[in-house]
Amino acid sequence: MSAATWLPQGTVYGTLLNFRGEWDLWAPKMAEAPYKAAPKVPVLYVKTANTFAPCGATIAVPGEVEVGAALGLVIENSESNVPPAPDGKAQAAINKRVTGCVLLADLSLPHPSYYRPPIKFRNRDGFLGCGPASVPLALADIAALKLEVRVNGDAVQTVDLSTLVRDAATLLADVGEFMTLQPGDVLMLGTDCLPDGARPRARAGDRIEISAPGFAPLHHTLIAEVT
Repeated sequence: MSAATWLPQGTVYGTLLNFRGEWDLWAPKMAEAPYKAAPKVPVLYVKTANTFAPCGATIAVPGEVEVGAALGLVIENSESNVPPAPDGKAQAAINKRVTGCVLLADLSLPHPSYYRPPIKFRNRDGFLGCGPASVPLALADIAALKLEVRVNGDAVQTVDLSTLVRDAATLLADVGEFMTLQPGDVLMLGTDCLPDGARPRARAGDRIEISAPGFAPLHHTLIAEVT
């Protein structure tokens, strides 16, 4: 598969509430029904294979969409994860499991049900824009990354990976406590919100670009869905 057509070879898992700013915004609601407490383990969702769109592809949308810029960990083997350990051990454990990182554009229709969004909002055809290549990256360097999001050339968001609730090593280990990631799977570290709790929006005719140091930019153009 050429670099321009890189696509996931397994299941892609998204992570909710993994940025400190959004966690803090949601904290007062976490004590309300039906949850009545903050989540103790990572809150995950799945992006199915029909959502995968290679870099540069046009993506059909029925209206306005939310744009979630994410970094994905590409899994190399299915060895059991280990609990978070002192820096050196945690780093060594995760480096054995991750073959590289990739930029992703996680699209969704706007919806009020954040914890349990229906599949029809997140899993429409083409709703996961995939970066042009998986890039080897030392996990220690992830926290220094900032993802820049542009719509039609205008900067709309900077995603600072130093503000993750669970860093890459901790998230991988915590997910491994209840499930085994397989070779080819991708674990997204999460998407962040804007200061008001919303996410950047785009619609048909817009061009989305996500970039980060050391990565070729991920870009897509949205077109109107034909019903």
